[in-house]
Amino acid sequence: MPPAASPTSGPPAPWADGCIFYTIMPMHLRDSPTEGGFRAELRRWLAETVPAQAPPPDPHDWAARRARDTAWQRLLHDAGYAGINWPKEFGGRGATPAEHLILLEEAARAGAPDVGLNFVGLLHAGPTLIMEGRPDQQAEHLPRILRGESVWCQGFSEPEAGSDLASLRTRAVRDGDHYVVTGQKVWTSYATAADYCELLVRTDPDAPKHRGITWLIMPMDVPGVEVRPLRTIEGSDEFAELFLDEVRIPVANRVGAENDGWRVAQVTFSFERGTAFVSEMLDAMNLVEGLAGLARRVPRGAGTAWDDAGIRRELGVVAAELDALWATTKRNVSRAGTGTLPVAGGSAFKLAYADTRHRLGDLAMQVLDGSALALGELPGLGNAAQVHGELHSLAVSIAAGTSQIQRNILAERVLGLPKER
Repeated sequence: MPPAASPTSGPPAPWADGCIFYTIMPMHLRDSPTEGGFRAELRRWLAETVPAQAPPPDPHDWAARRARDTAWQRLLHDAGYAGINWPKEFGGRGATPAEHLILLEEAARAGAPDVGLNFVGLLHAGPTLIMEGRPDQQAEHLPRILRGESVWCQGFSEPEAGSDLASLRTRAVRDGDHYVVTGQKVWTSYATAADYCELLVRTDPDAPKHRGITWLIMPMDVPGVEVRPLRTIEGSDEFAELFLDEVRIPVANRVGAENDGWRVAQVTFSFERGTAFVSEMLDAMNLVEGLAGLARRVPRGAGTAWDDAGIRRELGVVAAELDALWATTKRNVSRAGTGTLPVAGGSAFKLAYADTRHRLGDLAMQVLDGSALALGELPGLGNAAQVHGELHSLAVSIAAGTSQIQRNILAERVLGLPKER
C-alpha cells in the first residue's frame, strides 16, 4: 500500500479498509521551497479566517449571496490573495500557475467560500481586459473586480447559437458614439446579480460568421435590458435569459476592434482551461469520499451497499480516474508555467473529466437506490450532496464547450483530421 500523502501534497482521495482495491492517493508534484512557504502562509491565513465566515445563505436569496461572495473577495484582496495569478501591474500578485493551484487546493481543503458570483469577472472578463482592454478600461474595471465591488455575467450563448457560438444573431448597429443592441442571450450566468455583462454581438451581418462579431462591456442597469431567471432541474436559478431591446452601449465599451470579437472571445475561452476546473475536481474527490462512507451506511439486503464488490470496484475506478485527472492538471499547470499549454491539455482534460463525473453520478444513484429521488436531505443519510452532484454532472459535459465540441477540437486541431462537412 503506498505511503500517505505529505501535509503539503494536496487533498487525498481517501480509501478504505482492506477490501478489493488499494488505498489511492493522488500523485503530486513536490512544492519548491518558495511554493512550500506560500502554502504554509496561506494555510495559516485560511485557518484564522474561514471559521469566522457565516454559513451559505439560501441559494435563492441573491442579495445575501452577493453580499457573502463579494465580502469574501474583499477579504482575499486585503490579504493579497485576490487574482494572485494576475500581473502585478494590474493588481495581482504575479503568482505562478503552481501557486494559483495551491490557493485553490488549500481553499478547498479549508472549506472556504468558492469564487461564486465573482466567477465571470475574475476568471473571464478580468483576464480578457488584461490581454485586450484599453488602459482606461483596465483602470476602471480591474480594481473593482479584484475588490469584489462589481459582479459580471457572460452574454455569449443564444437559443440558436449554443455550441455553434459563431452563429449568434444579437445585432449591434452603430449610431454615433453608441451601439444599439437588440437580441436574446441564454444561459447567462449570474445575470440576476450582475453589474456588467461581457457581451458578444454581431456588428456586420454580411461578413463570414466568425468575422462580424464584436466584444462589448454592457452595464446591466441601462434601459432595454430584461433578465428572466431560468430554473434548473436542481431548483437553482444561476442562469437566466437576457432580452435586449435597443440597448445603447457606448462605443468606448468595445474591447478590441469592431468585428474582431471572435478573436477576443478566444482569449476569454482560453481562461477556461488550466486551473478553471480545479475546484470542480476537488469537489468531485470529496463526493467520492462521501459516497464511500454513504455506501457503508445504506442498507442493502442483509448488509450494506458496501458489501457489493461491484460497487467497491466502481468506486476504485472513479477514484483512480480522478487521481489521473489530478496528475493531468498538475502537468497542464506546469506547462502553463512555461507558456505552453497545448490545446490537447485543456480539451482532453475537460472531455475526460465530464465522463468521470457522469460515471460518479451514475454510481451515486446506484448506491442511493430509491433515496436518489429526494433532492432534500434524508435523516441520517447524507444523500443531498450526492443527488445534487449527479444532477450537476449533466451540466459538466455542456459548460465551457460540450463534449462533442471537445472531440471536434481534439480531432481537428490535434490529430489533424478533416472538418465535418
